[in-house]
Amino acid sequence: MKLVAVSDTHGDHQILETILTQQPDADAYFYAGDSEFAADDPIFDHYVAVRGNMDFDSAFPLTVSQTVAGVPVFMTHGHRFGVNFSLTQLLDAAAKAKARIVIFGHTHQLGVEQHDGMVVLNPGSISQPRGQFARLGGTYAVIEATDEAITVTYYLRNGQPAPDLQRRFALK
Repeated sequence: MKLVAVSDTHGDHQILETILTQQPDADAYFYAGDSEFAADDPIFDHYVAVRGNMDFDSAFPLTVSQTVAGVPVFMTHGHRFGVNFSLTQLLDAAAKAKARIVIFGHTHQLGVEQHDGMVVLNPGSISQPRGQFARLGGTYAVIEATDEAITVTYYLRNGQPAPDLQRRFALK
C-alpha cells in the first residue's frame, strides 16, 4: 500500500497537480490543510483533505479517519491539537481512531516518529518549509506499508527523494 501526504501549499495549486504526476501509482493522496482553496476545488477530487488554520471553507472536515488497503489512517492539520507544543492531544485522538498512520501539518517542519505502534508524520510544507530542512525548498511524504513495516520517504518538489530522509518502522 502506498500513500502520498502533502501539506501547507498556501495557494500553490500547481504543486498539487505536479505531485499527482510524480506519484501516479499511490493508493491514496492525503492533504493535511492550509491550501487556501475552496473545499470544492477539483484538486480535492484526488486528495482527501482537512481544514487548516488558513482554510476558511467550513466544508473541509477538521479530521479524517480512513482505512486504505486495511491500514487505518488519521489526519488533521494539527492547529487544534497543539502540535506546536506537544503531540499528546494528536496521539490521543489518533489512538481513539485506532490509527496505524497519523498525518498532520501546521508546523511546516517535516518529521516522523513512532508512538505506541502508530507512525506519526508531518510531510513538511511543500511551499513554505521551516526548520532544519527548510533549505530543501519544500517536501512531501510517500508512505509505503507492508505486513512487516511502514516506510516513510520524503520527496522534494522536483519529485526526487530527499537525500537521507527515509525511515523504516518495523511493525510489531
